[in-house]
Amino acid sequence: MAVRLRRKSRTVAEINVVPYIDVMLVLLVIFIATAPVVMTGVTVDLPKATAEAMNEDQRTPVIASVDAVGQYYVSVDSTSVKAQDLNAVTALVREELSRDPSRPVVVQGDARVAYDSVIQLMNALKQAGVTSVGLVTEPLPESK
Repeated sequence: MAVRLRRKSRTVAEINVVPYIDVMLVLLVIFIATAPVVMTGVTVDLPKATAEAMNEDQRTPVIASVDAVGQYYVSVDSTSVKAQDLNAVTALVREELSRDPSRPVVVQGDARVAYDSVIQLMNALKQAGVTSVGLVTEPLPESK
């Protein structure tokens, strides 16, 4: 007696991935288009000087900026806020330091701004409770 084995036919479920790829590409285009809008900052032409780089182990600093026309900005992480006056700068920095008192604070002054504007900004930071302020500069071009 011969036994015949019958093969059961299996159907393989297939997932159509083309719509998922289309959605992924659309999201990629949206992220590419919106990234420059989200990453806005203050345009400041920094003075050039020989200086020591910040330690990479430190946290991201709070950046208090003054642009070429004397307007003040405070940048925390990736957000930059235009401050109406030095009192607003003081309030913004004080609020950030209340969350993390060990966070470094740096001043970023445009090379064309009046010296008085940078000094007034540093004085406002002192009133906000900042004990140590760093100054941001551009490195000097290397001479050959």
